[in-house]
Amino acid sequence: MEDGMTRQQRVFFYVQHLLGIGHLARASRIASALAADGFDVTVVTGGTPVPGFPASDLKHVALPPVVAGDKGFSGLADETGNPVDDDFKNRRRDMLLDAFRTCDPDVVIFEAFPFGRRQMRFELMPLLALIETSSPRPLVATSLRDILQERTKPGRAEEMLDLVQTHFDLVLVHGDPAFARLEETFPYAQEIADKVAYTGLVAGSPAMAPLERFDVLVSAGGGAVGKELIGAGLEAAKLLPPELQWCLITGPNLPQVDYDAFEAAAPGNVKLFRFRQDFASLLSGARLSVSQAGYNTVCDIIRAGCASLLIPFTAGGETEQSTRAVRLAKLGLAGVLPENEVTPARLARDVETLLARAKPAMPPLDLEGATHTAAILRERLSKVPVKPSRSA
Repeated sequence: MEDGMTRQQRVFFYVQHLLGIGHLARASRIASALAADGFDVTVVTGGTPVPGFPASDLKHVALPPVVAGDKGFSGLADETGNPVDDDFKNRRRDMLLDAFRTCDPDVVIFEAFPFGRRQMRFELMPLLALIETSSPRPLVATSLRDILQERTKPGRAEEMLDLVQTHFDLVLVHGDPAFARLEETFPYAQEIADKVAYTGLVAGSPAMAPLERFDVLVSAGGGAVGKELIGAGLEAAKLLPPELQWCLITGPNLPQVDYDAFEAAAPGNVKLFRFRQDFASLLSGARLSVSQAGYNTVCDIIRAGCASLLIPFTAGGETEQSTRAVRLAKLGLAGVLPENEVTPARLARDVETLLARAKPAMPPLDLEGATHTAAILRERLSKVPVKPSRSA
C-alpha cells in the first residue's frame, strides 16, 4: 500500500495554444520541471499537435484541437478551419471534466486563464465549478507570463479580478519583478497581491556549445504569422555582404508551399529550416537574433546573451510583445523594428547597424522560473491537508 503522506502529489495542467506555440512551450518547460521535482503531472492540451510538446516524461491528454479563427483571436475553428459548433464544444468540455476526475489532482494550473483564453470559458467555467465541489478541493493556480495583453473592452479587467478572487488560490507570474511587475499591465494587481508569486522567467537550461555558427539567426516562432518576416529576411540577406551567414527558421506551421518557395529562392549564404531542436544553442553562437518578441524567444535570447532585433507581433490589437520589446530596448538589449515597417531594405539596414555594435551586457535577471514554480507549489501544498493515496 502506498503511504498517503509520501505519495506523489498530482498536478493537472491545462494549456490551450491558439496561434503560435509559445504558451505550450512555456507550460511544457514548467511541467517538466514539476515532474523532475517529483510531481505526477498530467498536461491537458487543446491546440494542434506540436512534436516534442509536452515532453515524453509527462502524462498527456489531448482534447480535440481548436485554433484561433483569425489573427485577432476573435473565434475558434477546428483543424480544418471550420468554426466549432456547440456539439464540438460539449464534447471537449466532457473530455476535460473526465480527465480531471481521472487525475484527482492536488493542484490544478490554468495557463493564462482567467487573464487570457476567454474563448475557452465554455469548458473552463464548468471545470472551475467541478473543482469547487471537490472534496478535498485542490489548490488552484493560474500560470501567467510577466506582461499581459492590455484590455480595452469595459469590464474585462473586473471580470478577471472576480474570477481570481472567487476561484484561484495562487497567481504564478513567470517573470522577474526587476524587469516587469503585474501591476504595470493589470490594474487590480494590488487587490490580489496576497495570491501573487513571482517565479522568475521560465528560460531553458544553459545551451550546449553550438554545432553551427551564423551571423544572423532569423526565427518566426510557430510560423503561423511569420511568412512576412522570413521573406524579408531572405531578401535582406541578398542586400548585405555575401560573407554573412544567415539561418532562417520558419516554424512548423508555415504552409509547405511557402517553405518550398523560400527554399528555392535562398542564396548560398542562407540556410532554411522549419525547426531546430538546438535553437537555444544556435542563439549562443549567433551574432544577432531577428525575431518577434514572444516570451519564450526573448528568454532564450537573454539566456544566450545574444544581440537582438525584435519585431513585435501586433495583429488584432496585441500589445504584449511591443511592451516587452520597448523595455528591452530601453535596457540596451535589443533594437525594435515595428511590424508594419518591415521591408527587406529596412531590415538589412537595421541588421547592419546592430552587427556593428558591441555585444550587449545582460542584466542579472532570474531565469529559473520553472524550478522556482515547483518550489512555490511545494511550499503552498505543505500548508494544506494531504490527499489520501488512491490505494489507501
